Amino acid sequence: MGASVPKSQRVLCEINVTPFVDVMLVLLVIFMVTAPMMQQGLSVDLPETKNTGLKVPEDPFILTIKKNGKIYIGTAEIPLKTLKPKLSNIFKTRTSKQIYIHADKKAYYGFVAEAMGEIRSAGLDQINLVTKFKE
Repeated sequence: MGASVPKSQRVLCEINVTPFVDVMLVLLVIFMVTAPMMQQGLSVDLPETKNTGLKVPEDPFILTIKKNGKIYIGTAEIPLKTLKPKLSNIFKTRTSKQIYIHADKKAYYGFVAEAMGEIRSAGLDQINLVTKFKE
């Protein structure tokens, strides 16, 4: 009763995964090449010390001072004269009152000290300077 179908007329029900694998390999290579370029933050040449440092809380507040005298919170540039009111507003709602300064080792010492004075006048007294570990 069941008619047999010759082999040449049978339907092939297999999925060809070769194009899928090709696309996945290309995407993998693209992500491997672009991932190192997606580094967050600003490039600053930190000074080196032999100390191991502090434990960083889960959500550190980082202030960056570049060697050209510009101050950044995240990637936003902040003029020195507006640093105190901005920090006062930011730290009204934060539980951690610590601030971490990434200051370039070639930044003018007087400017870094002036920025630290503005930070202190904003009511923050837990100021930490971030350095690289020197081996």
